[in-house]
Amino acid sequence: MSLFLVIFFLLACIVVWFIWNREVWKTPTQKFPEQWRKILHQEVLYYAALNKGQKSLFESKVHEFLLNHTIKGVKTKVELLDRLLIASSAVIPIFSFPEWRYTNLKEVILYPSSFNKQFQGGKPDSNIRGLVGYGFMEGKMLLSKRALREGFQNYSDKRNTAIHEFVHLVDKMDGAVDGFPDVLVQHQYSIPWLELMHTKIEEIDKNYSDIDQYGATSKIEFFAVASEYFFERPDLLSKKHPKLYETLENIFKQDMQSMQLKKKRVDIGRNQPCYCGSGKKFKHCHL
Repeated sequence: MSLFLVIFFLLACIVVWFIWNREVWKTPTQKFPEQWRKILHQEVLYYAALNKGQKSLFESKVHEFLLNHTIKGVKTKVELLDRLLIASSAVIPIFSFPEWRYTNLKEVILYPSSFNKQFQGGKPDSNIRGLVGYGFMEGKMLLSKRALREGFQNYSDKRNTAIHEFVHLVDKMDGAVDGFPDVLVQHQYSIPWLELMHTKIEEIDKNYSDIDQYGATSKIEFFAVASEYFFERPDLLSKKHPKLYETLENIFKQDMQSMQLKKKRVDIGRNQPCYCGSGKKFKHCHL
């Protein structure tokens, strides 16, 4: 009888420990800050192209992401602009999936610029702009601050490093990073998607395509590279690769071609503090 009580007590302790230590998903309880809204409006074309209701949903998702994921810098300061760009990169691919949560991500680590496999910057082999962690780095994402900002400043190069890495995380949600996100691809699109990837990778290898060469390294990278193209230059993708555009539209459930991806202007005085949160005057920062 005493052994039974000991076992019962130990099991009870385990249950209590689990309940106490489990992470509770946080949802926004406060109003979305106006300063955050200004930054999104000025820096994220995707957000600026949404209607009022969609913007409210986007803000809620951005807020929720920041409440549940840690962002820290290594030898660089994480500014409010960086936090909002990272959150926006996370929200854009899964915007049409209301219940989506990045449960496979705990922390985003921001480096000043590119880094190598040993997470060192300024080395001859420091050419990594973004990375989804594995093994002892599971649950972490590494990003170059420079690449993060360039992804939202240059709207014509079909590249956005942060969106690229979050697409990898989406791909990873089914347990395997293989360029085939089971959580998004409906059954009727599975075989056509695999066949289309094979065709498009062959075109890249033969220099018959304007899709980034990196997309030909694997099906994993093709999915991420094609997704960057889809969210950055949907009109061009639809014109040059109509079948690929249509397939990605079905996967992400977003009609990107109908969005007006044009930069909006934020009304702010030259001598007022910059909306990005840097602490500098607007004329010395984002003007």
